[in-house]
Amino acid sequence: MDFNTNQIDRIIEMAWEDRTTFEAIKFQFNLSEQDVITLMRRDMKPSSFKMWRKRVQGRVTKHEKLRVFKKGRFKCSRQKQITHNSISKR
Repeated sequence: MDFNTNQIDRIIEMAWEDRTTFEAIKFQFNLSEQDVITLMRRDMKPSSFKMWRKRVQGRVTKHEKLRVFKKGRFKCSRQKQITHNSISKR
């Protein structure tokens, strides 16, 4: 699949986020976990990729089936609302 720079940046950002699952990336960009790993390897510096792989391996929050919570998500009461995929300004 061909992605533009903004899409690649978003995929990498989602992959780095602890609570964003590979299933969420699959839903939004139709990339399997292996596709995400390949993209990360291709588009990141080798040291950054190694750091990410070490961080992600074994992390239960990256896989929906391994998560403890099923419904809802934690949200801090001070967290701003996100509107139209743009973070609200203070």
